[in-house]
Amino acid sequence: MATATKDYYQILGVSDSATAADIKKAYRKLAKQYHPDANRTDPAAAEKFKEISEAYAVLSDVEKRKQYDQLRRFGGFDFRRPGGGPGAPGGFRVDADTFSFEDLTGFGGLGDLFSSIFGGRARAAGARPSGPRKGPDVEYLVEVEFELAARGGKIQIAVPISDECAVCGGSGAEPGTKTQRCGECGGTGNVTFGQGGFAVKRPCPACLGRGTIPEQACRACGGSGVMRQERQIQLTVPAGVDTGSKLRLRGQGERGAMGGPPGDLIVTFKVRPHRFFRREGLDVQVSVPINVAQATLGSKVRVRTIHGKRVVLRIPPGTQSGTKFRIAQQGIRKGERVGDQYVEIRVVVPEKLASEEEDAMRKFAETAGLKY
Repeated sequence: MATATKDYYQILGVSDSATAADIKKAYRKLAKQYHPDANRTDPAAAEKFKEISEAYAVLSDVEKRKQYDQLRRFGGFDFRRPGGGPGAPGGFRVDADTFSFEDLTGFGGLGDLFSSIFGGRARAAGARPSGPRKGPDVEYLVEVEFELAARGGKIQIAVPISDECAVCGGSGAEPGTKTQRCGECGGTGNVTFGQGGFAVKRPCPACLGRGTIPEQACRACGGSGVMRQERQIQLTVPAGVDTGSKLRLRGQGERGAMGGPPGDLIVTFKVRPHRFFRREGLDVQVSVPINVAQATLGSKVRVRTIHGKRVVLRIPPGTQSGTKFRIAQQGIRKGERVGDQYVEIRVVVPEKLASEEEDAMRKFAETAGLKY
């Protein structure tokens, strides 16, 4: 039985007084360093990555961190302190084969605290995981064009997903070779880790919870039984999405364990800026330049909308720069609601005039009694 003593703060390299921002920064740095995709030839990196993720999952959650800190103060975890082992003062003596979290109810609810952090009941050393488990969710950022986000539509995306190796069928063994019982976990698929006298099981990092290891590792997946590949998904973009909008696709995440259902794909949208349109809620803002003559005498201009129409807008004589006109119900539609499009007039003064234009402007100034 493999046993480890862990301090989540030490794993992330932060103090127990670290802020949430410090914890997040430390996790991102370590996750980037030990991510399996960046260390394909180093099996130890995958285990380190799991350890880092486990620590971050607890310390990044306000309630779980609070409960974890309580356990540390109660002395349930010795973290290799002198005299802090099983049966030492301040610690608890626990038999890993018979221990359950319910046994701790007499210690002020520590059993509930411990269970909420590590999830569920401790199993006997030879017990295998209790049934299928849902796969992890996958978060994916999708950038979409402004007009597509406004009107909605379909796009094709390629999402990196870990899937069962097609060569070995997920066994991790080179086709034509056999598997053997894992010596690390004794074929149970679990190893035990603990703090002080506590023992908690998790999937064995050597066999990845399968209980067996290949005699000869599959050349395609390196013995992991999974391969990183891009899954092509036709995504329906709902009309009216904005930057930060999320969409959950059921069953499109990572595969489940022991025949469990796959996780979900959570898509977060990022809308690219547009050179002409600008969004404010469900309303669309645009700016249209006109010259001095158009502003003075009045005119008509054609304005494009996000729905592909061109609307003729009448500019009254004497229109000032900065005046806004509303085109009703030509904004963004979201459900039963629809915004408007606002057109801001920008009077552009020419930097240079032809001689005829300059003569005409001088006559205008003289007629109006203007000094220049």
